[in-house]
Amino acid sequence: MLNLKIFIFCNLILLLLPVLGASQEFNTTIPFVINTWPFTNATAKAWQILSVENGSALEAVEKGCTVCETLQCDGSVGFGGSPDETGETTLDAMIMDGTTHDVGAVADLRRVKSAISVARMVMEHTTHTLLAGDQATEFALAMGFEEENLTTNVSQGIHDNWLNNSCQPNFWQSVLPDPSTSCGPYVPTEVPLSQRKWLVAKEGKNFNIHNHDTIGMIAVDVEGHIACGTSTNGATHKIAGRVGDSPIPGSGSYVDRHVGGAAATGDGDVMMRFMPALLTVEGMRTGLSPRKAAEKSLFQIASYYPEFMGAIVAASVNGELGAACHGFNEFHYSVANPQVQNVVVMSVSCIA
Repeated sequence: MLNLKIFIFCNLILLLLPVLGASQEFNTTIPFVINTWPFTNATAKAWQILSVENGSALEAVEKGCTVCETLQCDGSVGFGGSPDETGETTLDAMIMDGTTHDVGAVADLRRVKSAISVARMVMEHTTHTLLAGDQATEFALAMGFEEENLTTNVSQGIHDNWLNNSCQPNFWQSVLPDPSTSCGPYVPTEVPLSQRKWLVAKEGKNFNIHNHDTIGMIAVDVEGHIACGTSTNGATHKIAGRVGDSPIPGSGSYVDRHVGGAAATGDGDVMMRFMPALLTVEGMRTGLSPRKAAEKSLFQIASYYPEFMGAIVAASVNGELGAACHGFNEFHYSVANPQVQNVVVMSVSCIA
């Protein structure tokens, strides 16, 4: 009798295995999209592509970030914001396909508005990863993009006020005339031993919560493919030619199809020295939650630059989401997934 019961039980299990297997693979937290800051219009566009149009993660990231470029999110993304010392707005962007591990990026892009779309063209139509400056613009024009003036009345006004304020603040140091009171042109001066970089770590002195609102986005589609991207017009009053962390793979954002992804925002000159997006993904690979992995990456930066400002959003491929920040009170970010349906703004208290 016992053997008969065992026989029946074993056959029942065999019959249920296909059902059990399907249940284990069904994931209620994908597709999803998460991005830095409450740029909810960008999140909504990406979510529409994922949930309504059944589109790819790559398409969602590109089109989502494009919304921010068009709407000039917080003046820190897209045309007409963050003029450099010459008054010109230049753009940095990156997109990464987690399925292939391919990346396309542009840095110091001039006179073309659609930075992340140009970055995707770099990824799909070249074997390069990053194009910069006027040559990136030439590439964009060859790919069919329109050349436009990225200066607006707003960005021109920001630049004029800066000039009228003796070019304050700026990013120069150890030059003459004194950059804290004067405009250039500057010439280098001897750096006192006590001010050498290896003795005193220095944060960017004119970064604040309004000066680095890069959009960094991570998306996973219904097929489980992951992608990420960034877009920004960089730091206001930056030295012409400056490139921040946003277009650098592993710094501005990063994805691994086996683990998840991360995207950073903040003082890019400091953060790019630590590759925080890559470190966060590697932290998740070891078993840390997205939030704990992001915190660990920020702690590493803070051990050198205790006053820096920055934040990271992170996500595992199975839909666990999190964020961490440093240098301001709290950080807001946007999320959409099957659990929340519509876009929601989340917040996290900063670790310092």
